[in-house]
Amino acid sequence: MNASFALEVSAVCKVYRQGLLRRPFTALQEITFAVGRGEIFGLLGPNGAGKTTLVKILLGIARASGGQATLLGRPAGDRQSRIRVGYLPEALRMAGHHTAESALQYYGRLSGLSLRTIRAKQTALLEDVGLADRARERIKKYSKGMLQRLGLAQALLHDPELLVLDEPTDGLDPVGRSHVRSLLHRLRSEGRTVFLNSHLLQEVETVCDRVAILDRGKLRAIGTVAEIAPPQTSGLEVDLQLAGQESDLRAALGERGVRSWKTGGNGEHHLTLRLLDQAAVDECLDDLRRHRVSLVGLARRRVTLEDAFLQLFTETSPDNARRPESAPDRTPSSKLTAVP
Repeated sequence: MNASFALEVSAVCKVYRQGLLRRPFTALQEITFAVGRGEIFGLLGPNGAGKTTLVKILLGIARASGGQATLLGRPAGDRQSRIRVGYLPEALRMAGHHTAESALQYYGRLSGLSLRTIRAKQTALLEDVGLADRARERIKKYSKGMLQRLGLAQALLHDPELLVLDEPTDGLDPVGRSHVRSLLHRLRSEGRTVFLNSHLLQEVETVCDRVAILDRGKLRAIGTVAEIAPPQTSGLEVDLQLAGQESDLRAALGERGVRSWKTGGNGEHHLTLRLLDQAAVDECLDDLRRHRVSLVGLARRRVTLEDAFLQLFTETSPDNARRPESAPDRTPSSKLTAVP
């Protein structure tokens, strides 16, 4: 194991025994990857993929059936590594009689911090997560989103080197999610590492440097969004926002490939076209002008993490051919690794 990594997983397996007959169920199969220090790393996968099991092994809550995992250069579950880790669980529960301030004091003492140290930090932390004006209100009055923010504050209270966050923006409104994104970017700029488990693909795409995708206990892909995204083998996809009569628009488009077409309440048309090359784009625009169709907006369509995610699961479903097998690359700058 390499101490230069914040987190490293090597051939980790987990097998549970179920029912009276103790039949084996494999939750994780030979999982191998690494997370560099100062990186925001996302863990993705459908329900039942094994994400929570992997997080439990990393934190020492569960034991691996095989393989090794390290956090900050020490074995997963080791006390010296855990005191340098901040954790926000998905289903956070706190006693309702606490206020934000008293909750931070309680959890801070559990982390070995003095009351003086906690009080010196709590105001700035609550400001960071947007709870400064509700600091002395009972937690039982908090919304789910407010509890998530408080959970993030307690995870940061002891200045951890590594943050393990399970659905940190669950229950937050758009303003709250934006606030958390800004905070995560700031933490990365300070050299901290964030391991993020989330179902919100757009959130992960916005904040993560790299992602790993699990499915049925197997590592399907790892890399940046651009590396995981399925390449367009030919042609261009462009998004057009147009104003004009539908009959004129259809006449201008002719036989061109329309991937999607929506007409808004204001009469504007939103289309995605598949065209051969840039010359075909220019020709299409000339035809639109000749037919008195106005161009309101034009953008080349980029492949999103959601596109990559759905494409990957289409290719790895039992009814489709699987990708060629290749050994997982454990370096933080690795390219896409598909592991059938």
